[in-house]
Amino acid sequence: MALNQKVKNLIQKLGEAIHESVSESEDIAGVVKNIREQGFDVLLMLEATIGLNEVEPEETAEAEEQAGDGPFTQSDLTFLKSLRISLTESTETDSGDSAPGA
Repeated sequence: MALNQKVKNLIQKLGEAIHESVSESEDIAGVVKNIREQGFDVLLMLEATIGLNEVEPEETAEAEEQAGDGPFTQSDLTFLKSLRISLTESTETDSGDSAPGA
């Protein structure tokens, strides 16, 4: 999939925002300071993988219908699908609702 320049710029901005949030985090700075006080130097390297899936208008409408008013957003459902996890009403209601031997 070829990305247009606008999307490439947005991905670059996302990477910069992630870097900025990590480098300016008081929580991270505090932990690093504590480690240094214990006599260690800290080298922090993070790797981020950004995946994009182009959404077709038909797929979006269909997915919104399937999502209904449930607790999951469309992003949640897409992520779960990428992990090959599907949500079905029958699986949720059939899984151990009754006590053994009842």
